[in-house]
Amino acid sequence: MPAFTIETTYHLPIYRHRAYTAATLEQACRLAVEDDDWRFERRDYDCAGETHVTGAWRGTDMAYRGNALPVPSQFDERIQRKADHFAILLALLKQCAAPDDAPARAAIAKAEAIIAGRPGPA
Repeated sequence: MPAFTIETTYHLPIYRHRAYTAATLEQACRLAVEDDDWRFERRDYDCAGETHVTGAWRGTDMAYRGNALPVPSQFDERIQRKADHFAILLALLKQCAAPDDAPARAAIAKAEAIIAGRPGPA
């Protein structure tokens, strides 16, 4: 029976609490996201992500040696699976939405902004 080296991982949330003085909540959020001082970080072991497969190789002790094997998508991290499916659903919505369907067009605009890493339309 063949052996496989499987790399698994999980994401550990690291957070901080810090007050920001700003005129609006949006400005305070922007300051927090742009703040790169993590000296007083805390690790949240209670909210660690699920274990998922990040690599596979044929043989024993073969991580990063030889060719990596394609890992079936059901072993990807759930958030990545959602993101991949989000792109598929967006493509289907673009094909099916009527030009005068305002809610669909708003959903498409928001999805495209999310994919591009931009703030969504108001």
